[in-house]
Amino acid sequence: MAFKLREYTHPDFTEQKFVESPDCRMEPAPMDGIAPFDFHALSIFPEYFKVNGQWIMCEESRMDTVPMFDGEKMLSVEARRLKKGDMVVCGRTECCEEGIYMHANGFNEASEGGDTFAFRTGRSRETAFGKDFDEIVELLKHEKEHGNIVWVMGPAFSFDVRARKALSAIIANGYADAVLAGNALATHDLEGAYMNTALGQNIYTQENVHNGHYNHLDLINRVRAAGSIPAFIEQEGLDNGIIVTAVKHNVPIVLGGSIRDDGPLPEVYGNCYAAQDAMRNCVKKATTVISMATMLHSIAVGNMTPSFRVLEDGTVRQTYFYVCDVSEFVINKLADRGSLSSKGIVTNVQDFICNIANGLGLEY
Repeated sequence: MAFKLREYTHPDFTEQKFVESPDCRMEPAPMDGIAPFDFHALSIFPEYFKVNGQWIMCEESRMDTVPMFDGEKMLSVEARRLKKGDMVVCGRTECCEEGIYMHANGFNEASEGGDTFAFRTGRSRETAFGKDFDEIVELLKHEKEHGNIVWVMGPAFSFDVRARKALSAIIANGYADAVLAGNALATHDLEGAYMNTALGQNIYTQENVHNGHYNHLDLINRVRAAGSIPAFIEQEGLDNGIIVTAVKHNVPIVLGGSIRDDGPLPEVYGNCYAAQDAMRNCVKKATTVISMATMLHSIAVGNMTPSFRVLEDGTVRQTYFYVCDVSEFVINKLADRGSLSSKGIVTNVQDFICNIANGLGLEY
């Protein structure tokens, strides 16, 4: 059965609370990079603001940003980007008391009814995820033609030959519009393509090779000598792996740096705010995000991803956010950080990606 998006329902602005609501209050930013002290903070949900008697939707909401009115539209702006005099919405209520309304159930996702007492109502390693796999497969088929798919990943995939092949097949067949990762994923994956090892261990047999602890450092050194990842791939004639496949199919790759990085590779963003900007440039187009085996990147991207997206024709559609990790802690941590629309799958990510590739009917 083909995947079908939920329809979005705008609030009924004829209701008394909307009619009687005052216009939202706006104050100028007192200094560059400083918001008024009672600023309103946006969420992952659609939010509306009453301006001159009319309710305006902030079409690109992001958690922990502030709503800034430019005279026509309500924009989502990081406080550090504000300029002195920018008009910022102020107020800490969300149900029309101050001309601000958060619409948390626009996609009619009311919780399903059920018995008050029931077993296994949460999502844990004992949860059955078969339905989730089927939903993701059908979602990806839909998004390939109608959406934008962003993959966020840790280095676990680079250590297994089948996982590398499965994810490469997914990218090569058009199921990826961007790849977000860190220095480690790219380094170890390129090491796999160049030396058939990851951190000096054979990616199939798991045997440690002689002096293997040098391999990732040698790899980084050679890529830096080549000047860039694409130049190194061409220079060495590499033909396999996640990064090679993304480069060959012109899929954007954003590598956010870490204080513990080796090297790093030339394309890695050392400035965390530059990395944040590059990631946001990809995420603001995303309609589906699948994050795997990385706690910090999952939380970062989860905070950047609203529960909705406004398309060019004005249609409001749902965004889908899946997080897969072998640790329940990571999945719960993401929800605790405010990414309430994320759906967690507790399983080995290498098995996860192979199941997805198999479900899509891909050869790898």
